[in-house]
Amino acid sequence: MGLLDFRHLLIVTAAILLLPSAAPDIASDRAALLSLRSAVGGRVLLWNLSSPTPCSWAGVTCSPGSSSVVELRLPGMGLSGQLPPNTISNLTNLQTLSLRYNALSGPLPADLFSSLTSLRNLYLQHNFFSGQIPDSLFSLTSLVRLNLAHNNFSGPLSPSFNNLTRLGTLYLQDNHFSGPIPDLNFPSLVQFNVSNNNLTGQIPKGLSGNPKNSFAGNSLCGAPLDSCANEKPKKKLSGGAIAGIIIGCVLGFFLILLLLFCLCRVLARKGMRSKDEIGANVRELGLPREKTVESGDGTSSSFGAGGESNVISGGKRGLVFLGQTRWNFDIEDLLRASAEVLGKGTFGTTYKAVLETGLAVAVKRLRDVNLGEKELREKVDEIGRVNQENLVPLRAYHCNREEKLLVYDYLPIGSLSALLHGNNGVGRTPLNWETRATIALGAARGITHLHSQGSSVSHGNIKSSNILLTNSYEARVSDFGLTRLAGPSATPTRVAGYQAPEVTDPHKVSQKADVYSFGVLLLEMLTGKAPTHSLSNEEGVDLPRWVKSVVGDEWTSEVFDLELLRYQNVEEDMVQLLQLAVDCTEQYPDKRPSMAEVTTKIEELCRRSVEDRSGDIIDVGDEEGGVGLGSTAT
Repeated sequence: MGLLDFRHLLIVTAAILLLPSAAPDIASDRAALLSLRSAVGGRVLLWNLSSPTPCSWAGVTCSPGSSSVVELRLPGMGLSGQLPPNTISNLTNLQTLSLRYNALSGPLPADLFSSLTSLRNLYLQHNFFSGQIPDSLFSLTSLVRLNLAHNNFSGPLSPSFNNLTRLGTLYLQDNHFSGPIPDLNFPSLVQFNVSNNNLTGQIPKGLSGNPKNSFAGNSLCGAPLDSCANEKPKKKLSGGAIAGIIIGCVLGFFLILLLLFCLCRVLARKGMRSKDEIGANVRELGLPREKTVESGDGTSSSFGAGGESNVISGGKRGLVFLGQTRWNFDIEDLLRASAEVLGKGTFGTTYKAVLETGLAVAVKRLRDVNLGEKELREKVDEIGRVNQENLVPLRAYHCNREEKLLVYDYLPIGSLSALLHGNNGVGRTPLNWETRATIALGAARGITHLHSQGSSVSHGNIKSSNILLTNSYEARVSDFGLTRLAGPSATPTRVAGYQAPEVTDPHKVSQKADVYSFGVLLLEMLTGKAPTHSLSNEEGVDLPRWVKSVVGDEWTSEVFDLELLRYQNVEEDMVQLLQLAVDCTEQYPDKRPSMAEVTTKIEELCRRSVEDRSGDIIDVGDEEGGVGLGSTAT
């Protein structure tokens, strides 16, 4: 019995010593988080400070049993200032740390990573951190993903990076690192980028398999970039080689003269114009010239062609104007215009043509059109009859066997895609909430009008590059109706990012598939991310799926574009538009709203937003020094 009692005593003693051991761990983690909040979070992190455990705080994830903090995710939370020492390093069981898209600055504390031996994911991109990377980071042998991009880090890249043998992602772009790249060897490396730094020298062979843009914006050489000057000394040409080159050039010169002489004779026989009359840009445009004769009534027509009241310069093979327009020019005027390529899209190349009168028009040169000329003209006429203020109107067209040209209004502001993603530099003009909401409403109205033309009528290629903007940033939907003109080889570009899951033929898109594409467009406007880019980001998910997963985890603030988070009292409106976008991107078509319902909801949201702003102005005037609407007192 004495031995049994002794065993019982040992068990009870062990239970007393071991049971409360978790409490000090979670208590110390809680203290570390409070220190971090006090230093950089302030009133931004709305944590329930009365809770004895931090496991219920936003951005904090604990291990099973709530014994310690294993994840700290605070992206886009408005954190600012310097990270204090002896805070994050006390979260000894931390596996994921995400402080990206904040305004944190200063050097990283030397002890920041000293005790984080379990850390696997570290995301510090898009802050203002400076100085060198602390040596304690290179002791994190469990690290898999490391992103320090878009900061102000400086100094050389340490060879100690090789200690991180499990590293799969290393993003260091857009910093101020200098010197050569050390000979790095990461067996599991999948994503690597050191572009836009001050790095010099030759790229190590172990990294030469990465794409060129991973090293752009530096003074580097070697594969995959150009060879270094000292790699292969140039051999001097012999005298015989130089003589051969000279003889070849002379013979080539005379051969070119002979070809030009023959060409001039052929052109003279056909009565074609001298090429000096047409600018180099117009030759690139490739607009066809029609030989015309003057008829008895003074109108111009082509040989053997009957006249039409809305056809000028060439009868049925000339330029056909649609609707009411004050334009007065013909194919010959387009030939003499200066041309500039605006872009090459799904259905052909689009040019900006400036006529001699100063009028600027947009000309789309169609490709892969397999329809007969008569059928093509009928379908183009149908497109021209669609008229609504939020649609880019088709003003004129030219169709014959060789060329198919569509003429539209030229909108100098460009596309929504260019404004969202084209310029991320210092001179960028951000799109505020009101502008984005107005653009969304205009685009929705244009697509709704298309759908009202019949249940089988859809746009088929909705994307941000097809949303053009006027000088007052009003939306105009372009390229509608063109899917019915394109042949099987013309697959809409970037369709993977906007295409509904049920679509198997890009040329046969339902109205509910248009709703899905419009929902992706709304997500693009709210997040500032391009759908096609999301397929290669570090999260590894497409844009709709990423947004739904983030919203499902109640991480709504992480979704929105940082430019939108600057504006106050619009959070509720943004969340409602986000919910509408999620509804539009439902997997099953019958669960998506119609475009008419979408337009109505956006109209209500914009109307309520205007009323709320008016109420804010009244409240501020009535109560001086008081807390305005939408403010939070903590």
